[in-house]
Amino acid sequence: MKWRRFNGEPIHLPIKEEVAGAIIRETKKGYHLKVCIGTDSQVKGIETEFATVIVFLREGHGGFMFIHNEKTKQSFTIRERMLVEVAKSIEIAYELCDLFNQFDVDMEVHADINTNPHFKSNEALREAMGYILGMGFAFKAKPEAFASSSCANKIVN
Repeated sequence: MKWRRFNGEPIHLPIKEEVAGAIIRETKKGYHLKVCIGTDSQVKGIETEFATVIVFLREGHGGFMFIHNEKTKQSFTIRERMLVEVAKSIEIAYELCDLFNQFDVDMEVHADINTNPHFKSNEALREAMGYILGMGFAFKAKPEAFASSSCANKIVN
């Protein structure tokens, strides 16, 4: 899985090592961190592009993120695509959660799913929420899910 920084610089270390290094570096600087993980997708013709982000928030001092993109020609219903987004976020959250526990960093999984039933993505809300909470992670949906609906969204649009 290839990851990069927002400025396009590739990350050469395994993502777990890079995240550990970032946590150590930022906490040594005195920052209190919170991490939000989210995925968004965009259908472009026959391709669907997914962007997963790991957003590091420095309490009161901005933040930074690591980004992973992937494309597929597989077609999805809106519900399936929302659940694939959630699965991609959970995969990363699960891989990194022991680090967050070790360093006492709060982590949330953000789903780009609207809580308003008038939106199509709402079809997947209950399943996504159950999936995320069932894995033991904190859950946020729109409008609070900025990691997926703002950060990852900027990467795929």
